Amino acid sequence: MKKLIAFLALAGVLNFAALNTAFAQDADEMNKDTAETEQVDTTAADTTAAAAGGDTSLDEMKDAEKEEQTFHQVLKEKFIEGGAGFMGIVLLTLILGLALVIERILYLNLATTNTDKLLSKFENALDEGGVDAAKDLMKNTRGPVASIFYEGLSKMDEGIETVEKAVSSYGSVVMARLEKGLSWISLFIAIAPMLGFMGTVIGMIGAFDAIEAAGDISPTVVAGGIKVALLTTVFGLIVGIILQIFYNYLVSKVDSLVNDMEDSTISFIDILVKKQNK
Repeated sequence: MKKLIAFLALAGVLNFAALNTAFAQDADEMNKDTAETEQVDTTAADTTAAAAGGDTSLDEMKDAEKEEQTFHQVLKEKFIEGGAGFMGIVLLTLILGLALVIERILYLNLATTNTDKLLSKFENALDEGGVDAAKDLMKNTRGPVASIFYEGLSKMDEGIETVEKAVSSYGSVVMARLEKGLSWISLFIAIAPMLGFMGTVIGMIGAFDAIEAAGDISPTVVAGGIKVALLTTVFGLIVGIILQIFYNYLVSKVDSLVNDMEDSTISFIDILVKKQNK
């Protein structure tokens, strides 16, 4: 699983670098398009009333192009406008958080066991082949429940009380493994909106710097900084919301596995007590 996390993180970093390159290219193309549009507007401004009708058609063409933009193109454009360098940190937070989420989902799904079926097989193995057959069954069964049962069966010679202590102690270890990585996901959930709010503060500072330099408060002077502030906040909140949804799913999955382990261990001890009393 650690190799999977490293691979996903590396893939995310490479993807992030590719995105930055694509965004830079898009920014250059946007600047070229803007320069060409300005030249067309300057030329059109010097023409007669007939050319004014051509300007109107150009505006209509621009509006049509904006309407034809896909969601992906709009997202890239807003990403660049928010500042590719700062927004890249938020994107990296999302990539790392999703890498941990994917690793945890795979691990927890592999840890899921049909405890009723396992207990039935365990009871049959115990009746037919004794403790050794039951231990072989647990050794060949995947999942934390089987490993807990194996740990308890390995202490069978020391009595039921020792088995209960072994099951309880090893169960705590298994719970810690199930919850591993969740604290890092919760950290990314907290960091992403904070980075967005930091971008808000930086954008507002830039807006006030522009006001100070211009010596006048006007919408055109303030709009740029406020736009950056709002975009970074939106992206930070989106990342936090996405990771929060996955985090709640993982927590509920862990709780479900823990409940199954507790119920199955109680049944496991009851089966051993019945077997011992026969």
